[in-house]
Amino acid sequence: MVTGDNVDTAKAIAVQCGIISEKDLDKPSICMEGPAFYELVGGLKSYIKDGKKKEVVGNFEKFKEIQKDLVVLARSRPEDKYLMVTGLKQMGGTVAVTGDGTNDAPALKKADVGFGMNVVGTDVCKEASDILLMTDNFSSIVEAAKRGRNIYDNIQRFLRFQLTVNFVALTVTFIGSCIMK
Repeated sequence: MVTGDNVDTAKAIAVQCGIISEKDLDKPSICMEGPAFYELVGGLKSYIKDGKKKEVVGNFEKFKEIQKDLVVLARSRPEDKYLMVTGLKQMGGTVAVTGDGTNDAPALKKADVGFGMNVVGTDVCKEASDILLMTDNFSSIVEAAKRGRNIYDNIQRFLRFQLTVNFVALTVTFIGSCIMK
């Protein structure tokens, strides 16, 4: 959970949502403030490769070490959120971000999937998002994932069926033309 809220508020919300348990609140590696996280992992480094700008975490080894235990990132600035998304993608992960404000736009754009809030979201947030939640309800994300998986499964089944039918038809046609000559 990456939030702009203060540490105490972030911890309370994380406990209410079941992200962390009450006994985990005392562990210092579970919750961290954004600026401290940014400094520890060395920020972002940019370079140009093949004519494209690439961004990586400054100290990637430290990022991987911190990321293992980190659950709540509080007092996060836009650059902290962006760094987190960059690091997770650099690790090979698929990243989804939800946001409602202008400060969320860079992370929404960088993520593999950006979910923007349509009702309370700013225009910048909506523009940066890949998917807008029309009701601002997080359960919509779960429903969308279920439907997306169902569609994907149906497409796979259809393609398997078509390939089987076309292979059989091609084989019968080929054998029939060989026998007729």
